[in-house]
Amino acid sequence: MEVQNLSVFPTGGKNDAYAQYFVGQSYLNMLTTQGVAIGNVTFEPGCRNNWHIHHAKAGGGQILLCTAGRGWYQAWGEQARELHPGDVVVIPPEVKHWHGAARDSWFQHLAVEVPGEDCRNEWCEPVADEEYDQLK
Repeated sequence: MEVQNLSVFPTGGKNDAYAQYFVGQSYLNMLTTQGVAIGNVTFEPGCRNNWHIHHAKAGGGQILLCTAGRGWYQAWGEQARELHPGDVVVIPPEVKHWHGAARDSWFQHLAVEVPGEDCRNEWCEPVADEEYDQLK
């Protein structure tokens, strides 16, 4: 697949550092690591990250600002939410969740890491193909 810039934010290189936590190919362009870390994450069609949790003693969590394509977000125990450009997802700390592209669309979002105390990510199991394949 040809890598393309989907929005005003450049796609960046292959996200090899985190490839073990994704099904499919993602790309990462860190827009800033000063103050508030913001990464432009691009997902090829069908790509999604594993279930994961943003832990924090205080503050923390993540905000997704959807910029291009069509994707999904799902919190553990809830229905998946379809995402489009302009959608915003506020993910509190300690919520197990995943996000990624629809199977037929590229997807891009800005991942904003909410500052907090003792923040760390816990990567969990992949999203089951049977669950993902039921999404429209």
